[in-house]
Amino acid sequence: MNAVTRLMDGHIGARFRVWKVVVMMQVAHVLRKYDPREWGGTETAVKRLCDGLRVHEVTSIAYAPRLTGLVRSDPLAGAGHRVKRFNGIVPVWGIDAEQRRALIAMGGNLISFDLIWQLLREPKIDLIHAHTQNRLGGTALTIARARNLPLVASIHGGVLDLPATAKAHLAEPLSGGYEWGKFFGAFLRSRKVLEQADAILTCNRNEARMLREKYPNQRVIVQPHGIPADDYMHDHRADALAAFPGIVGKRVLLMVGRIDTVKNQSWVVEQAPCIFQRYPDTVLVMAGASTDDAYLASIQAKIKQLGLQNNIIMTGGLPPQDRRLIGLFQQAVALVLPSISEPFGLVILESWACGTPVISSRTSGASELIQRGENGWLFDLSDPTGFHESLHQALTRPEATKRAGQLGRERVRAEYDSVVVAGQVKHLYEELIEQKRGARVTPRLREERA
Repeated sequence: MNAVTRLMDGHIGARFRVWKVVVMMQVAHVLRKYDPREWGGTETAVKRLCDGLRVHEVTSIAYAPRLTGLVRSDPLAGAGHRVKRFNGIVPVWGIDAEQRRALIAMGGNLISFDLIWQLLREPKIDLIHAHTQNRLGGTALTIARARNLPLVASIHGGVLDLPATAKAHLAEPLSGGYEWGKFFGAFLRSRKVLEQADAILTCNRNEARMLREKYPNQRVIVQPHGIPADDYMHDHRADALAAFPGIVGKRVLLMVGRIDTVKNQSWVVEQAPCIFQRYPDTVLVMAGASTDDAYLASIQAKIKQLGLQNNIIMTGGLPPQDRRLIGLFQQAVALVLPSISEPFGLVILESWACGTPVISSRTSGASELIQRGENGWLFDLSDPTGFHESLHQALTRPEATKRAGQLGRERVRAEYDSVVVAGQVKHLYEELIEQKRGARVTPRLREERA
């Protein structure tokens, strides 16, 4: 660990200053994708973890694939974290430009020779945290073993607990192609990441159960994501109303998430005519950047076909903790989450932090967080009637809706604040470093001298 000397304010008596040597832990985070223009739940979770870890005196370095084109802002770097880019290769022959772009947008199974050397040469790393599996995760595993460092592997999008439709969507860009990177994957032990990691973190209990069955000797930890709860306490509804005048005087139903088939926004668009006919004072707001341009185009065409251009507002991507986005959460009657797969549902916590209840499809993540009729409502995608019944409850029972939002807010503050969550992760880091080094590591070592 890295020692940083700090001069503390004040004196001992009238003559002596207090010096403290703080042992700072340094962690390398390996990401399969980090593009501020296509911000999503994984990026939000990683940033908030890094923010929380800093409070606990952990320095984070994020390693992510190099970007093309102009990026106006970088939330991680803007928050004071180091971001290092590496060249990533899509090792597939025989696919077209759109398939290649889709693979990159999803953080597909890249190879990076740069990353190998960067992780080898990075000084004073205490632990590597891989937020990916496959070949980039295999690179993290290989370097962790070469440097005798602990490896933590986080599962963000689901591995075993993943519906068949979601698996098919992930495999679609590879259709008709040949993966020439399989040899390098074998060399990097890309299929061994979860089997050989020192700890596996998942935010989903069902995923954890399945992982323990498959890897009975592995340490599998259910570790939720966190959010900075205090940031959602300030009233930003005026920012949302100014930015999106179409919501003025309307009851807002909000969808937040990247525009992607797994997020399933088109399902709600299909239900929209019935919604607006029954509740003409409502408006549907869809906030999120597109990671699937063909899917986005199909949604826009459907909205036009149904004549709903004045009823559905698409904001595009909004940066994390943007005041306009927080204002939309606060202005909304309910958050609508129609995902095909949602291992956790960070957006649920964001909505709750604003006191707004959630109407969600019955994914494994939402089912763990939402108690039907108490802090939100659940429905089955195969039964639109259940969705409309839930929506009716939210729109016609204002006291119950307000109470549901309050219960959600209380739970966020008690269990999911990002500083609390990061403290749990740091404690795990310390245990693994201690085990790897074979000597006790004191979490907050201090040395004082006059």
